[in-house]
Amino acid sequence: MTSPGSQTPEEIQAEIEQQREQLAGTLDALTSKLDVKAQAQAKVDEVKGRATTESGRPRTELIVVGATVVVVAVALVWWRRR
Repeated sequence: MTSPGSQTPEEIQAEIEQQREQLAGTLDALTSKLDVKAQAQAKVDEVKGRATTESGRPRTELIVVGATVVVVAVALVWWRRR
């Protein structure tokens, strides 16, 4: 960067345009960080992607874990009431 007095009007204009582009990029990044609804939706999509197969069905291992938790909970309730 040269001193302001030695720049041509075209150089000054180019520098202004570059600063505008950088500012726009920064503003876009801040806007996306502050968009809570979009972040929440992205997280939901991420979790759904991990919990389901490509066809959209729940993963077998998650079904097994869920069923195991239910069986253990029922067994504990039954055992405590005996």
